[in-house]
Amino acid sequence: MVAFLEFEKPIQELQGRVAELRETDSGSVDIGPEVARLEAKSHKLLRDTYTRLTPWQKTQVARHPERPHFKNYVAALTDGFLPLAGDRAFADDLAIIGGFARIGGRRVMLIGHEKGDDTATRLRHNFGMAKPEGYRKAIRLMELADRFGLPVVTLVDTSGAFPGVQAEERGQAEAIARSTETCLDLGVPLIAVVVGEGGSGGAVALAAANRVLMFEHAVYSVISPEGCASILWRTADKAPDAAEAMKITAADLHRLGVVDRIIAEPVGGAHRDPAAAIAALGTAIGEELDALAMLSAEALRKARREKFLTIG
Repeated sequence: MVAFLEFEKPIQELQGRVAELRETDSGSVDIGPEVARLEAKSHKLLRDTYTRLTPWQKTQVARHPERPHFKNYVAALTDGFLPLAGDRAFADDLAIIGGFARIGGRRVMLIGHEKGDDTATRLRHNFGMAKPEGYRKAIRLMELADRFGLPVVTLVDTSGAFPGVQAEERGQAEAIARSTETCLDLGVPLIAVVVGEGGSGGAVALAAANRVLMFEHAVYSVISPEGCASILWRTADKAPDAAEAMKITAADLHRLGVVDRIIAEPVGGAHRDPAAAIAALGTAIGEELDALAMLSAEALRKARREKFLTIG
């Protein structure tokens, strides 16, 4: 059973009652009508709840531990993924993974954040928070794609770049800036998708794209709601207020022109039906690649730069 978030407790109670009825069913009483009634009520409550999520609730959904991660998209969307490791300078940062792949028969360079899905893998991938070598790896792969004329697809899912002392010592800010610059300079199509969290420069470094897509319940912001609240109100308890003020949802960002397209999620979020969410993402990527395929390198660069210069 999927893990429930705090605001989903009424839904959890209804589904718990259904499970309890089924467990205690002895066959002497027909529980079918009651089970059907409770399931219909649960589904309606789930749909109604997700229709009116607050920005803070969307943040919780975007962070759900069972939400699809980069490895899930690779497994379901790609054919013959060939990972490429290392920045050829310091190390291989597993917070960012990338390599050659085919999506719907199209050859691409696929790059994205990997958060991990249990304690061991989260530590291994540093919770998706990349260090300078991660962004330098992304730069290397994007330049390689440019050299071979391959479109670049990036999947963004990070709370932000790693803020540790070692990262700063190795030039974190410079690496993020160079990665953003590389995105803007590519002569091939670049499509970025915010699939979970899009946090600060750690996200923009992979998302200065021709087309920026965003899942319906993903979030994209310059700082986390908790970080913003700690700065403005000196307490993280004000995170819901910060989330509301920062306009971090897909609907807000699409209206502001930061995001070009919103990808609908299954009822209850991508974590409730990962296969459907991944299929929707694959369809959207294919359509965007087709739309950009005929543009020249100069036209792609010009459109990308103009897009970001006009934001705000």
